[in-house]
Amino acid sequence: MFDVTFVFTAMLLGVALAMDAFSVSLAGGLNEPKMKRRRMCLIAGVFAGFQALMPILGWVFVHTIVSFFRSFEKVIPWIALILLLYLGGKMIAEGIARKEEDEIPAATVRLLLLQGIATSIDALSVGFTAFEEYDFSAAAVAALIIAAVTFAICIAGLFIGRKLGTAIGGKASILGGIILIIIGLRIFINGVF
Repeated sequence: MFDVTFVFTAMLLGVALAMDAFSVSLAGGLNEPKMKRRRMCLIAGVFAGFQALMPILGWVFVHTIVSFFRSFEKVIPWIALILLLYLGGKMIAEGIARKEEDEIPAATVRLLLLQGIATSIDALSVGFTAFEEYDFSAAAVAALIIAAVTFAICIAGLFIGRKLGTAIGGKASILGGIILIIIGLRIFINGVF
């Protein structure tokens, strides 16, 4: 039913879409150098879930109320910019205020969900464009492939971040915040210009 080209294309889309989630995972690992594997799987799972959900939502929108959501595509870079500036700024402020001996707080569920939305909102436009010609089963399979690729890439980012976070200590959240702000600016610049 699904040929090699379809699977390869979905995997490439997954890699492209997962780069922001990888960077945020890296920042998360920097912020929590003692993160347990179970938590790493949870974080990677949230990012993978959003990366699968957003293209499916885009596909549904295209196949139902296209004209309204085509205009929504223009605000996606703004939403990502605002969310990532907020999250990055918060991490930087916490990193500056934190003393070396302070315990590094784990990201809350709310923060994790905001990061998931911010890093996957560009995947919504994939549903508008790349998934437009697919039937629902093809869109769902492609979304699952994207999710699997995202999960693997995020796990790698969390492991790398954890190692770096241990090496650079308590100020790692400042670096993580800077990474989030750079991602937000990149999404904004690519989406607007």
